[in-house]
Amino acid sequence: MEGFNLKFVFCLLAIIFLIYFAKHSQAEAKVDGFTTDFISRDSPRSPFYNPSETKYQRLQKAFRRSILRGNHFRAIRASPNDIQSNVISGGGSYLMNISLGTPPVSMLGIADTGSDLIWRQCLPCDDCYKQVEPLFDPKKSKTYKTLGCNNDFCQDLGQQGSCGDDNTCTSSYSYGDQSYTRRDLSSETFTIGSTEGDPASFPGLAFGCGHSNGGTFNEKDSGLIGLGGGPLSLVMQLSSKVGGQFSYCLVPLSSDSTASSKINFGKSAVVSGSGTVSTPLIKGTPDTFYYLTLEGMSLGSEKVAFKGFSKNKSSPAAAEESNIIIDSGTTLTLLPRDFYTDMESALTKVIGGQTTTDPRGTFSLCYSGVKKLEIPTITAHFIGADVQLPPLNTFVQAQEDLVCFSMIPSSNLAIFGNLSQMNFLVGYDLKNNKVSFKPTDCTKQ
Repeated sequence: MEGFNLKFVFCLLAIIFLIYFAKHSQAEAKVDGFTTDFISRDSPRSPFYNPSETKYQRLQKAFRRSILRGNHFRAIRASPNDIQSNVISGGGSYLMNISLGTPPVSMLGIADTGSDLIWRQCLPCDDCYKQVEPLFDPKKSKTYKTLGCNNDFCQDLGQQGSCGDDNTCTSSYSYGDQSYTRRDLSSETFTIGSTEGDPASFPGLAFGCGHSNGGTFNEKDSGLIGLGGGPLSLVMQLSSKVGGQFSYCLVPLSSDSTASSKINFGKSAVVSGSGTVSTPLIKGTPDTFYYLTLEGMSLGSEKVAFKGFSKNKSSPAAAEESNIIIDSGTTLTLLPRDFYTDMESALTKVIGGQTTTDPRGTFSLCYSGVKKLEIPTITAHFIGADVQLPPLNTFVQAQEDLVCFSMIPSSNLAIFGNLSQMNFLVGYDLKNNKVSFKPTDCTKQ
């Protein structure tokens, strides 16, 4: 009888083990979809939040970051082989909470659609900038592995990669602000916490383990989560598991709701249904950026045709594909100067009233007396997709009694920023090469 009981116990334990193993193996092999928080860097949930600042001071910092980010993107486009498309200190507007290693170690990193490589500071650190979060210790993880120079991920680094004496793949970058970083290219298990169901785990993802970093990095910068289109980004590494799809819904800055923005992957990221419009995602150089084609914008019946950056006025610059980058990390929308001038002229005619100057010099078109303004809906005409932008997406209250057009002129780079994307479910389908927009109340997502 006693032997029977022991056999029964052993069989029961074996069944429990097999169920557990099958469940967790399946979770790693295939993920239908998951959703997690996309935290604004200026939200009270962000380590960057400064409660002593007013909302207008935080906005002004976001506006300045847009200009710095535009300059950074221009440098990458001008010399893609010399500058890796990593976040500049203070860049990026949203944060994601992921975990690295086994057992998992939490990391609240800057989520950036304008960068590729995932990285964080690691031990041992020969020369690291001070950071609030503890450094990641690879020795405490059962799944950490440095990658050799012949590894495919190392080949994806191109000229940015180098080979150490011990055949370890490394990447080193220097920035115009004298910041620098050296990282070992490594692989690790990533766990992404989900707001729906259990967290999803992904073994063998490549990331940069930084051992020498310095310059103007912020002590609250513990790392970066690249969501760009290059092969080393989180999105591209997860592509086969989540069907090459991700989406986000950005809560408006003006919202009094405590709701957080959300980012979705896999089936949870599908954007469809009434009101959805889609436009082709165009391949460009570098492949980090997500390029769209903007044909023009309209205010009511008046359409303003897109004008590009060509110095030759007879050039068909307006018809060029991939003429604007869509980016969640840039607050403002940057437009070619001639096109912007035409838009501003059309707006002043429609709105009427007396314009005023921005005392900080960020914006070209501003009004005082906010309550009296009648701001029209602006329609952005992308190829195959007319995206209607209400005043919430095109004007921002920069000060107590000052509202400004949140698109600014640029000399050689156009960016569709996150103010223009708020209260839209924005979906990226990297297999079918399209971006979709669906008007959505993001506070209810």
